[in-house]
Amino acid sequence: MSITKAEIEAALDRVLLPDGRSLIAHDLIRALAIDGSTVRFVIEAPSPEVARQMGPLRDAAEKTVSQLPGVQSASVALTAHGPAEAKPAAPSLKIGGHPKPQAGPTKPSGVQRILAIGSGKGGVGKSTVSSNLAVALAKAGRKVGLLDADIYGPSQPRMMGVNKRPASPDGKTIIPLHAHGVTLMSIGFMMEEGKAVVWRGPMLMGALQQMLGQVEWGELDVLLVDLPPGTGDVQLTLCTKSELTGAIVVSTPQDVALIDARKALDMFATLKTPVLGLIENMSMFVCPDCGSEHQIFGQGGVAAEADKLGVPLLGTLPIDLETRLAGDGGTPIAVGESAMAQAYGRIADGLIKGGMA
Repeated sequence: MSITKAEIEAALDRVLLPDGRSLIAHDLIRALAIDGSTVRFVIEAPSPEVARQMGPLRDAAEKTVSQLPGVQSASVALTAHGPAEAKPAAPSLKIGGHPKPQAGPTKPSGVQRILAIGSGKGGVGKSTVSSNLAVALAKAGRKVGLLDADIYGPSQPRMMGVNKRPASPDGKTIIPLHAHGVTLMSIGFMMEEGKAVVWRGPMLMGALQQMLGQVEWGELDVLLVDLPPGTGDVQLTLCTKSELTGAIVVSTPQDVALIDARKALDMFATLKTPVLGLIENMSMFVCPDCGSEHQIFGQGGVAAEADKLGVPLLGTLPIDLETRLAGDGGTPIAVGESAMAQAYGRIADGLIKGGMA
């Protein structure tokens, strides 16, 4: 007659510790195995000190099981939890500080192109365009990185659905994060959510230099840099300290937005950074009920500016509720196959065919 696991556990439930509770009640039995008429198991003590006192208990358990019908031999090992192995503390990684001297503009190793995505004005959807364009390029087969350089208002952690802190094996090298096929870095990964970054210009410049030079970007076809609004320290640092392939300017058709977009265009011209094209965001609103189109922010302003400058109009993107919901939810609309995803796909294809990504 073969022995069963239940019969063995019932026998061990009669082997009592000094407190009157059994081996089974204390959950000390591990690796119980039956091989024909041979039974093997382990008694795992809570500590090495306790294990040294449990020799008689081990002998009693072995004897009890070996006397069961169908058991010819019982082998019992006694082990214990050892103290947790102390792990060395991870090196401290600090972001920010005065920038290091550079001999000239540099580019991260393995990165083929760097595209800056800017706007003279906040609130025109530049970060939304950046995240969706990065995803669209990745879907088209490119190896894509996205650097959130908006130090004061980083939004890519939310838009890309990532909230972990990057690892650093040595306190200097930064291991980027990944989402939706895109390699990511943002100051938002390094800060507690809701915590303000209160830095002067040199700290911003140092942080940008670190995120460009100390991040292990790997092999990338293109690195998109989501710039903050305006024409300040971050833009100046990026354009003068890195080998930019070019810049893309995002604007709405509204006159007020175009005034600031022209300042961004002038800044890139002053810094000898080629403008690869313009993207008109919030170009229209399509009523979900009747399908009629409404030019809430005006019409054709960005197209006219592109024509005036002799640069391509890379695409026009309507106001879209699903795009906003997708960004807030951490999965950019370009991940799917909707009409908006296809619109971003067309912009990505244009950049690839033009040799810009």
